[in-house]
Amino acid sequence: MELELQTKQFKEHLDKLKNRYVENNPPENKKDKEFFLMVKEYTTPIHALLEEWEEKSLEVVKDRKVNIHPQQVTSTRENMELLIMHSFYIDAKRKRYMELNHSVHYVLDQLLRELRM
Repeated sequence: MELELQTKQFKEHLDKLKNRYVENNPPENKKDKEFFLMVKEYTTPIHALLEEWEEKSLEVVKDRKVNIHPQQVTSTRENMELLIMHSFYIDAKRKRYMELNHSVHYVLDQLLRELRM
């Protein structure tokens, strides 16, 4: 199933972003154009996947194929967008970042379990 594959890819991106957050330091200048362009290039495919994932997930939720609320899907997308930026700019406290990361993983894992049933 395509949604299952997208969800697994989503989880891989989430783990890579977490590693980036943990292992890197914030940029010296947050207005550095080169840094911004690097971030944009790296995150554009993630944003595209995220948009497609949300659309497909909401379809599955509306068809009642999974026991997840539409708001969980939307919140997961929003949280992932925050994580993407925090992973590069390292501008969130560690506790907050990990809470967002855990929240996204929780919904993704729940969706994967429901899809396999």
